[in-house]
Amino acid sequence: MASLDLIGAMALTAGAAAIASTLVPAGLADRRARFVAGGLLALWFVLLIAGVAAAAPDARLGLGVPQLGLAVLAPILVALALAALLPQLRAAVRAIPLPVLIAVHVVRLEGVFFVLLYFSDRLPAPFAPTAGWGDMAIGAAAPFVAWLAARGTEGWRGVTWLWNGLGLLDLFTALGLGVVSADGSPVQLIVASPNTSAVTQLPWILIPAFLVPLLMLTHFAIVDRLLRTRSRVSSSDLGRWASGRSA
Repeated sequence: MASLDLIGAMALTAGAAAIASTLVPAGLADRRARFVAGGLLALWFVLLIAGVAAAAPDARLGLGVPQLGLAVLAPILVALALAALLPQLRAAVRAIPLPVLIAVHVVRLEGVFFVLLYFSDRLPAPFAPTAGWGDMAIGAAAPFVAWLAARGTEGWRGVTWLWNGLGLLDLFTALGLGVVSADGSPVQLIVASPNTSAVTQLPWILIPAFLVPLLMLTHFAIVDRLLRTRSRVSSSDLGRWASGRSA
């Protein structure tokens, strides 16, 4: 159990760092702006860990349903509000090449941890298998969909719409199953043993409270991109992004 938690902590931290270190420079050319954006994401990450540790100092305890719901929804709502108010933020997000927005979802292969927690009798069905296998399927398909978008292959838009819709559905389904399976939830419909308390504890809370909001926001950004343009996605965009990273 302890070894799985340790491996999970390292893998989830690496996944979060990989997403941030990919998206931030892809959307921001100015180094100072990159530093600020990266710092804000790091601050969110640290405050999340510190908040959970303070709220549940006993490692066997986790956040309650209301606190977990706030931890998941608050970053999404704040980011959407800032994007609506700040044109600079919208411009930065829209500067990220579409294939990059898609490719970062490869981190969802870490959904394997939900499956491992299920087989370790630490998370219940149908929540854990559904969330785990769904994430792995979306993560495995992400490089292929990103490649189609980068090449502008015929039919890439339809494939991207389908993949993006399934990716959002997977996230909403996992969150919904988590809510109706959680002890103390006002809408608990599934009573299972073990319960879902593992995802309210460190390190696993990093999935619903950090990775899920970040990935859901990239799904929204993909929708915005697909609605705003019907032109082919040029691989030169990726070339400019790559040259910007190496500069």
